[in-house]
Amino acid sequence: MNEIHDECGVFGMFCGTTQDVVSPAFYGLYALQHRGQECCGIAVNDDGYFRLRKQAGLVGEVFTPSVRAELGKGNMCVGHVRYGTTGSSDARNAQPIVVNHKKGKMALVHNGNLVNSAALRSALESRGAIFHTTSDTEVISYLITRERLRAPSVEEAIERAMHLLRGAYSLIVMSAQKLIAVRDPNAFRPLCYGRTEDGSYVIASESCALDAVGAKFVRDVDPGEILIFEQNGIRSIRTHCGKRPTPCIFEYIYFARPDSNIDGVCVHASRKRAGSILAQTYPVDADVVIGVPDSGIDAAIGYAETAHIPFDTGFVKNKYIGRTFIAPDGFSRKSGVRIKLNAVRSVVDGKRVVLIDDSIVRGTTSERIVRLLKEAGAREVHLRICAPPFLFPCFFGTDIDSKENLIACKHSREEICRMIGADSLGYFPLARLSEIAPLPAHFHPCRACFDGKYPVRVPQEASKDRFEQKLGKFSAPADREVKTTSKLVVCTDPKRV
Repeated sequence: MNEIHDECGVFGMFCGTTQDVVSPAFYGLYALQHRGQECCGIAVNDDGYFRLRKQAGLVGEVFTPSVRAELGKGNMCVGHVRYGTTGSSDARNAQPIVVNHKKGKMALVHNGNLVNSAALRSALESRGAIFHTTSDTEVISYLITRERLRAPSVEEAIERAMHLLRGAYSLIVMSAQKLIAVRDPNAFRPLCYGRTEDGSYVIASESCALDAVGAKFVRDVDPGEILIFEQNGIRSIRTHCGKRPTPCIFEYIYFARPDSNIDGVCVHASRKRAGSILAQTYPVDADVVIGVPDSGIDAAIGYAETAHIPFDTGFVKNKYIGRTFIAPDGFSRKSGVRIKLNAVRSVVDGKRVVLIDDSIVRGTTSERIVRLLKEAGAREVHLRICAPPFLFPCFFGTDIDSKENLIACKHSREEICRMIGADSLGYFPLARLSEIAPLPAHFHPCRACFDGKYPVRVPQEASKDRFEQKLGKFSAPADREVKTTSKLVVCTDPKRV
């Protein structure tokens, strides 16, 4: 884990008539590819008949023109790109998950991570449930299916299942007649929807996917909200709304695309703001500011503007290297950073360089990047990081590892600076983290990976293991099953839906 990995991206489309839904799903997932590069999948609903294709690989590799033609037309679809933070990375854990049950069919895609998935799975298995993957998404699908067998509708089944789920989950659920968007009460992960010119509805993890398919952004799904898209329009169930939202601050620092807007905040502007604050906090005499592609570029622009130091392109990124690139020997592994990034000598030679990057995990990648600049002739390299030091693992869908694998848990800032070969090092100040994303006043972004203050009770293990490693060794009993007879709160106010 030399760098932070993206988690997952979800996409869904609901149309009033049968049409080509695969092409929009393809382009929407392409726009979300940065959120997951291990597996991808699309499920199409053709008047109640489901067709599915999912496998390991990038969107462009898996969904060739012939595959898209085989999926055919439909009146709705769901799609997914995956990086596994819970569950191994093999193709068995690819999504969507399609379930056939007594009352019909369901397809589900999920972005996030449950903190009680292992305990829930153990309890379900003790009652006879059989699982085919190691993903917590299958646990969610099982709970919804179980509730659906005794609930009058799929949306009520989802509402009941949410009482048992703890952690991060942005879901899109497709039944024979409905497409349903769900965001957990903490709103850890983003989810929004828009509408195309022909009246079709599009749901996606980020607004950049709406732009990719020509859909006009309507709004973000509210924390705890269940949105039902059907032939008669949209309905909103808000039984789980009202909790204090704690969206992940790292979406603004790294995960999301800069052209996305999340909960009313422009990601590009957030990163420029982070760079500006870094310039105020850690000024330095320098000749040029550069950013590590791609997530460091926007912050580098903000730093340069505030510090009145020229911004330039210091690295060229090889855009043709995907997840399938494998380094077969020691020489190739050592050359990996050189193949992905190459310093522009004319920009840095003889210069004092301010280098902006999003984060430091183990420090190995940072050390190689600093070395590249110095080998290209940089006199000085002053590294500025857009995030505070990582000191705690994340349990909500970000692959931030256990403490023993985080360099900031073992070394001081001065020691890390020497280890990576930089002339100075500055982390983003924790006290100013809320300034990056000016969210609504009742939002309190999660920053537990920096300060250890988790907004949801997390597993008690000292280290963070992947989901399949936890099976059979739980630190806490499964959550008690909740029976609810409360009526659903349904909103049909067009200003909210």
